[in-house]
Amino acid sequence: MRVLLCHNYYQQAGGEDQVFADEGQLLESRGNEVLRYSLHNNVIDHMGGLEVALRTVWNRTTYRELLNLMRREKPDVIHFSNTFPLISPAAYYAAREAGVPVVQTLHNYRLMCPDAGFYRDGAPCEDCLKRIVPWPAVLHGCYRSSRSASGVVATMTLVHKLLGTWQRCVDRYITLSRFSAEKFVAGGLPTGKIVVKPNFIWTDPGTGAGLGNYAVSVGRLAKEKGIANLLDAWERIGTKVPLKIIGVGPMQEEIEKRAAGLPGVEWLGRKKLDEVMRIVGDAACLVQPSGLYENCPKTLLEAFAVGTPVVASRLGALEEMVSDGVNGLGFSPRDPDDLAEKVCRIADDPKFRAELRTGARQSYESLYTADRNYELLMSIYASVCEPGAVAYSTDVVEASEAVAAPPMADVS
Repeated sequence: MRVLLCHNYYQQAGGEDQVFADEGQLLESRGNEVLRYSLHNNVIDHMGGLEVALRTVWNRTTYRELLNLMRREKPDVIHFSNTFPLISPAAYYAAREAGVPVVQTLHNYRLMCPDAGFYRDGAPCEDCLKRIVPWPAVLHGCYRSSRSASGVVATMTLVHKLLGTWQRCVDRYITLSRFSAEKFVAGGLPTGKIVVKPNFIWTDPGTGAGLGNYAVSVGRLAKEKGIANLLDAWERIGTKVPLKIIGVGPMQEEIEKRAAGLPGVEWLGRKKLDEVMRIVGDAACLVQPSGLYENCPKTLLEAFAVGTPVVASRLGALEEMVSDGVNGLGFSPRDPDDLAEKVCRIADDPKFRAELRTGARQSYESLYTADRNYELLMSIYASVCEPGAVAYSTDVVEASEAVAAPPMADVS
């Protein structure tokens, strides 16, 4: 199959960029021909505000370039990872003109929330979810703390809602979790066009030793990631279960200072992936204290792959990914006492921890391997390329009648 992958890189590299790279490598490793079209947000630094705004709504250059590329190369399908802001929804219309089926992965909630995360003032926020005009986001300056920037994003989503772009110009949407699929359906996307395909781990790291009696947290040091709540919990835990924090971010200086004053807490900064995997593989548990709706964080998949159980806030996709007593434990969001209790429960009970380690590894093997993901991805492509074919996934939106599933899947 000839697949055209399209992605708008962020100025700060993140998980979406990695998924774009991983999916391309996965497809090529199985003998498919992969074409790539990408833009990078670094060029925004050399553009005026009006130019960025116009391109966010409709990028004429992208339209022409993609149309010419598709007419020349004749891909079987075009798969978008991110179009915001520079590729723009104009790309869908180019694909439509060229007669190429469109698949769009929804890594975040940008179509329903200008800030993309359903998060404001330290807690989940769904004020814009069902609104045609997401005016609360503009009022609060949710995107980049700017009303004007939020207005640009709101205009983009409004214009394409009115044009029917989201309904007519995308043949299949991929969400990373059942939770996010249901949010998009609530926000107005066509139910029958949505399937669930989680992220995956490209290379199996093998099960870790799990001999370290410490907890580890890996991720961006930012308010919405719940890092302050994590340290609040360790004010209660102390040295009973040491904590290693891996990551950098806007709260880095604050976290570094606070960690230095907490016995048992060690901030390690940025680490290479192989070192991260070694540390996570030896941990008693990985803690994911996020305060917003996560979709399918790869840190959890990496923990499952090395057999490390996860203690995660019961929010968003985390609640469906972490099954109590199977591959980890959930705790009440923003409740440091509950978080501390769950971490200590795992650390204090070797037998229970061993059971969770087995469950974590089984979660990876059944849901998050490259082989499993390739199977799902090709079924999705087939569903838009071959008459009568259907896509299946590890789960689907409950109300959907347009997708089917293999025997192992739970389809309502």
